[in-house]
Amino acid sequence: MPRVSKMPTSKGITHRVTMLFVKNAIIALLLVLLQTSLGFSQQAKSKSVGWETVPSVLKRIVPPQFPKRDFDITKYGAVGDGVTDCTEAFATAIDACNKAGGGRVVIPAGTFLSGAIHLKSNVNLYVSKGATIKFSTDPKKYLPVVFARWEGVECMNYSPLIYAFEQKNIAVTGEGVLDGQGSETAWWSWKGNQQFPGAQNQGAARKRLLELADKGVPVAERIFGEGSFLRPNFFVPYRCTNVLVQGVAFKDSPMWFLHPVLCKNVSIIGVTTEGQGPNNDGCDPESCTDVLIKGCYFNTGDDCIAIKSGRNTDGRRINIPSQNIVIQGCTMKNGHGGVVLGSEISGSVRNVFAEDCQMDSPELDRVLRIKTNAVRGGVIENIFMRNVKVGQVAEAVIKIDYYYEEGDKGAFTPVVRNIHVKNVECGKSQFGVWIKAYDRSPATNVTVEDCTFTNVAEPNLLENVKNLSLVNVKTTYRSKTK
Repeated sequence: MPRVSKMPTSKGITHRVTMLFVKNAIIALLLVLLQTSLGFSQQAKSKSVGWETVPSVLKRIVPPQFPKRDFDITKYGAVGDGVTDCTEAFATAIDACNKAGGGRVVIPAGTFLSGAIHLKSNVNLYVSKGATIKFSTDPKKYLPVVFARWEGVECMNYSPLIYAFEQKNIAVTGEGVLDGQGSETAWWSWKGNQQFPGAQNQGAARKRLLELADKGVPVAERIFGEGSFLRPNFFVPYRCTNVLVQGVAFKDSPMWFLHPVLCKNVSIIGVTTEGQGPNNDGCDPESCTDVLIKGCYFNTGDDCIAIKSGRNTDGRRINIPSQNIVIQGCTMKNGHGGVVLGSEISGSVRNVFAEDCQMDSPELDRVLRIKTNAVRGGVIENIFMRNVKVGQVAEAVIKIDYYYEEGDKGAFTPVVRNIHVKNVECGKSQFGVWIKAYDRSPATNVTVEDCTFTNVAEPNLLENVKNLSLVNVKTTYRSKTK
């Protein structure tokens, strides 16, 4: 008889289905456990961000190297008499250096007048000791407009004084001076401050730029420049990789001094910035990754170091944080804040480490400052400061402010968490710690440890702080005189 396959019984079918169900359930449970384990691992990894992270960050930050070729600017028509326009000579020398495979464009001793300087890949602009580049105060020298970010919003605007777009291996080095020639009669009056002779008002252009960004108008159509009074910044490498600024002195910028945007691997070492003009921020890395700011001196009319990541709608459109920023051994004199996060912070900031700095001036307002609001939004996390000595500041040693400018008038609630301050000594201030957050989004995990605040005028101001730890904090208040 032919062999006939035995049909499974209903009992057998039920058994197989049951076993298959159990097997799938076990697999699903294992996947859940694995995902949970990975989640805990990632959470632990996030929580483990601290000073032990710094060596790995520094290992990635490697200054660019350049071939040993020199291109003397005077051989391309430049004259160091402070009168001759050397703009074309700079452009020709930079182009020749780039086409040769790189090297140094050397500015010898003398005073060289120039308009906008545009760097190219593998070019080190070397400003020799005794050399000064004076940048023209004629706005037309910074046209045509270029792709820029103005107060955190992309647009087409005047060229920065020194600019590079999507280049690799660029530098500005030496012992010379770069003079932006900002003054009460040049550039600074565009702020609209009436104390400046012939003051213009950038307010209308600023408002229009924000409106264009909110409407999603393409950047190429956000054209400003001539007649807009949006001041250019001094040095802007934009979407560049491997950037070095070392040794040189910058003075009197039209607006912000050093403003790397969307860059990776940035070294700013031993640089001096001096300028008391409006918005004369010293160094503002924006949406950058792996940045070292070391041994620099800041005496500025606004924040000394301000870490940013885009503003409002435009910042959220790009949505790239600033991260892995190391600040070491810097000196801050005048300014609105020594180390600052914000306010253009919509793309978030994380992993900032500041150590071994010195600050001291009645014109320096804060030591560590975080400024944001419900229009900016963003997440500010993993901010570390240690071993900072402060003579005096005008306001607070530590200030976290959710009510900057627009305050709580937006739909993008900011998040501030994991702020750690250790071994900071301050000889005089109004407040030791000043924090104003929202009840729905308190500043979370704020630790102040082994700090000494003397000659303090007011008690700490604390509104909506979760997990605040004040460990071995010694505060001495000064007596109020009638």
